[in-house]
Amino acid sequence: MPDDASPLPTLPDAAPGGILLTPDGSRTAHSVRFGEAYGSRHGAAAQARHVFLEGTGTHLHPAPRVLEVGFGLGVNFRATVADAAARGAALAYHAFEFDPAPRALLREVGSGGQGAAHPVWEALLAAWPESGLGPQDLPQEIQVQAGGVSVTVTFADVLTAALPDAWASALYLDGFSPSRNPEVWTPEFVARVAGTLAPGGVLGTYSAAGHVRRALEAAGLRVERRPGAPGKRECLRAVREG
Repeated sequence: MPDDASPLPTLPDAAPGGILLTPDGSRTAHSVRFGEAYGSRHGAAAQARHVFLEGTGTHLHPAPRVLEVGFGLGVNFRATVADAAARGAALAYHAFEFDPAPRALLREVGSGGQGAAHPVWEALLAAWPESGLGPQDLPQEIQVQAGGVSVTVTFADVLTAALPDAWASALYLDGFSPSRNPEVWTPEFVARVAGTLAPGGVLGTYSAAGHVRRALEAAGLRVERRPGAPGKRECLRAVREG
């Protein structure tokens, strides 16, 4: 995401339908609502793995429980599914999404990518709203299980939705950038969402903005700077101790 990104490299031509091909071969797309790409234009899959999967230690957890703020096009989910399947780890995943993209866009972005062949991805797509949803259709929720993965996607405003308490081994904070989607980066919301972490749970986010770091610290988390994914100098991880 672009809040402290370096200049973009030259990208390959966009795929049909305005889908963006990123330098690592993975895909993302432009959000009209927020005016920026859903995932990193420098490498959507690389960001998913570096910032979220590895940044939270989910790739090492024997039975991860992941909560995601901003399901987007499912890139983080598919990366997590692919890793869990490769290790034979059971995975429970709960994502919140306020503005779900149409099913065809998720399918096209995921086509041929990591995790796209897993049965839970096909099951999720089958249950996904064909044309997306508008605010008047919320809240809704879909739940599917397949291949050792249980996933729930709650279509609701995460700012007011009921959140699980002390449940997550990992929290993927992946809203659009603070300049475009400031509501999910406020100290009030960060404190609320930090409560979803179990003791020892880890939050990962691509943003390294100073006000985000301070909000995480104010929520009682131990914050660490990490080298960023391609195109970013730094990202953050934050641990709930105790």
